[in-house]
Amino acid sequence: MPETTQSQPTAVLPSSSRRQKVGMISLGCAKNLVDAEIMLGSVRARGLEITADADEADVLIVNTCAFIDAAKEESIEAILQAHQERGLRRRPGQRLIVSGCMAQRFSAELAKEMPEVDAFMGLDQVAQAGDIVNRLLSADPQPSTLDSQPSALVNDAWQPLNLVTRQPRYIPDYDTPRFRLTPAHSAYVKIAEGCNHPCSFCVIPQMRGRHRSRTVESVVAEVRALVAEGVKEINLISQDTTYYGMDLWEQKPGPRQPVDPARGPTLCRLLEELNALPGDFWVRLLYTHPAHWSDALIATIARCEKVARYIDLPLQHIHPEMLAAMRRETSREHIETLIARLRAGIPGVALRTTFIVGFPGETEAHFESLLEFMETTRFERLGVFAYSQEEGSRAAKLPGQIPAATRRARHHRAMQAQQRIAAAHSRAQVGRTLRALVDAPLVARAEADAPDIDGRILLDAPATVGEFVSVAIYGTQIYDLLGHASVVQKR
Repeated sequence: MPETTQSQPTAVLPSSSRRQKVGMISLGCAKNLVDAEIMLGSVRARGLEITADADEADVLIVNTCAFIDAAKEESIEAILQAHQERGLRRRPGQRLIVSGCMAQRFSAELAKEMPEVDAFMGLDQVAQAGDIVNRLLSADPQPSTLDSQPSALVNDAWQPLNLVTRQPRYIPDYDTPRFRLTPAHSAYVKIAEGCNHPCSFCVIPQMRGRHRSRTVESVVAEVRALVAEGVKEINLISQDTTYYGMDLWEQKPGPRQPVDPARGPTLCRLLEELNALPGDFWVRLLYTHPAHWSDALIATIARCEKVARYIDLPLQHIHPEMLAAMRRETSREHIETLIARLRAGIPGVALRTTFIVGFPGETEAHFESLLEFMETTRFERLGVFAYSQEEGSRAAKLPGQIPAATRRARHHRAMQAQQRIAAAHSRAQVGRTLRALVDAPLVARAEADAPDIDGRILLDAPATVGEFVSVAIYGTQIYDLLGHASVVQKR
């Protein structure tokens, strides 16, 4: 699943007596969305009300993303706009909190440059959001009582309260309060946090810290509760899902070591226990690094009927020189062998990947080898990013930086190639009957489509939202399918 920057909707709680209200703007990926849900869960647990109307909010939280430059720019614009509208709405007492990856990474600099903000909080503070909000609301807005001020007086200028701790260590538990922002029938479950990989283009380890897994028991307890609430789709997420549990082994594995169920908690064991839970639901795997796949994991997925036949496998490139420059800890031979094993071992599996084009040093020959690989492998789902030169990453200092125009042109060519492949995949579905989950009365998704990032099935008649249906496919719109929903399928 690629990292995208998009605002997530917020829900409104019924209003009773006047309670102080908190609003949120959440940007970024599903992992950031789970953090937002935990913050709002903490807010509600502290007796505060959640509102989608910024005009009503006593405190507004902007949950930021900092994955690429465009995400940082969007986050800064959202902060400044929130402050500007606070003034236009004549809400000078409204407090503004900035959270998320950008706060985690740049809070020291932003605290000096953005006095508009009342407080910055990091990833270690997401479960403390309610306490932080109450602290801000109880502070005297006048500079006469410095001890209770949320900000600090530095060099005769007010600066925000900076609560961010370096090297975050927090991970949620099964009983961590959450206020879900996803549809009632679909949920994200964060099974681990952080990352140990040294990818040269990425700064996520600097922001989110080392990989740290939840226990199998914690994840199973959370999923059991979600299924009891009626959730039909469980999306397992982390920075590196296939590494799940391996950091808890007594003898830590190496960077290229595959899953070994005999050595401790693994994704295999987690999937088996989730599959054994009662109920009719999907379990979907997102963000699986290619380095840690094993025959045991492939066999586990194949025999677990509740695990979707869908694998998100971010590869980033295929040329050996690019993989080495990106520090991906895999080779072309490993990738090609893994794809063959996945397709042979999990019949009907849909593979999704992402690639980066325009990486420093990428020649036309490197790019052509990527296009050739796309044509021969024919991924069912694929996304392409133009390289973004991230401050603080190893790649930012590499020679051979590619001009922006070339990066954009290669992105366009790669997406054109994938569009032809996607259209062929869609045409192959015509005449088939697919099991699908209804997202809206006229919109459903098949097992091969993750929420928000993949295609949809457009229905010719309304169906019940949140239920599984059988859909007869009769047409396509390149990425989307056209279908008629009929009998509800149950397992």
